[in-house]
Amino acid sequence: MSAPVARVSLKAAKSVRQGYPWVWRQELEVLPPGLPPGALIDVVDAQQNALGQAFVATRSPLALRFVSRKLAAEERVDDAFWKRRLKLALERRSSLSKRDAYRVVHSEADLIPGLIVDRYGPALTLQTLSEGADARKARWAEQLRELTGAALVVCRDDASGRDFEGLSRETKVLSGAGPSLVRYHEGEAELELDVLADSKTGSFLDQLDNHLRAGELGRGRALDTFSYHGGFALALARSCASVLSVEQDPDAANRARANVARNQYSNVEVQTANAFDVLRALSDRGEQFDTVVIDPPGLAKRSEGLATAKRAYHELNVRAFRLLKPEGLLVTCSCSGKLSREAFDDVVLDAAADARRTVQVLERRGAGLDHPVLPGLPETEYLKAWFLRVL
Repeated sequence: MSAPVARVSLKAAKSVRQGYPWVWRQELEVLPPGLPPGALIDVVDAQQNALGQAFVATRSPLALRFVSRKLAAEERVDDAFWKRRLKLALERRSSLSKRDAYRVVHSEADLIPGLIVDRYGPALTLQTLSEGADARKARWAEQLRELTGAALVVCRDDASGRDFEGLSRETKVLSGAGPSLVRYHEGEAELELDVLADSKTGSFLDQLDNHLRAGELGRGRALDTFSYHGGFALALARSCASVLSVEQDPDAANRARANVARNQYSNVEVQTANAFDVLRALSDRGEQFDTVVIDPPGLAKRSEGLATAKRAYHELNVRAFRLLKPEGLLVTCSCSGKLSREAFDDVVLDAAADARRTVQVLERRGAGLDHPVLPGLPETEYLKAWFLRVL
């Protein structure tokens, strides 16, 4: 029995052949009716040339996500297919095997559309952002437990990205058993989190390597804003005389305090406060720091919010530059996918000019090796972490 076939515009087909793995609804020319959510379908262009197989979304503006560049007659997408894909994703991270926390699957960049999987010690957190992934998450959870030996796999489908896809939000255990409160390591620091309750998938593993790099370069008196569970602060504690960690969310701040105590650091103070307010107050008092970290949450989730986000990034960085002593280190970050690396460069350097500071760019970094970038999909290169020295 042949698979149903969708037909897309020649313009969409050209983008797909250049590596873009998505087709938007307005680019569809023919879509068979009555398909179930997340169905797998053959895709051809307007001239009937084969493009491959894709997940179908019935509600999302993003109608097709490609799974294979072969039609169903050439490649079966079954249990064995997905197990191979999951196993390959793990093998790509073999260089990180000594870590007990890393991203296991990075969605389209690992050719598993809409699936995010993170490991924290004995637990895996699974997040699905497409109808196709959502329909298969229970089975994938079983396969992931088999491949990784994880004791527990939980579903963290409570992110706003599900709203865009027309999917309901939920958090639950998918496979296995065990406490949701787990511990993992970033370098020598031990951190604790609740994989069912804490933000995102529990923590922000995309910044792990940048936490460690900041710990290598930081010195003196340090300020870490938007600290969450204290990833930057704990790394800086090893090289800095003192660290002021600022986090607005009371639960996250309490978690950071517990992490500081667990690692027996006496030089870290965690303050529950709004980072914008703290930066303004410190600047008004003429305070000075040797190291400052600016790591806000995503400020531009949609294109229409980009102008407002740029103003916020500009304000944060102006105040950070004014707080830094000569030869001081600024680590400034953006996880807003809608803000390009070039645009972030402009914002940061404009802020330096407005603060009347001359800077050296030491490193322009992104996420770690466990968050690979798919060149045809700019959205996978969302994280920017610039390391600069003030002269």
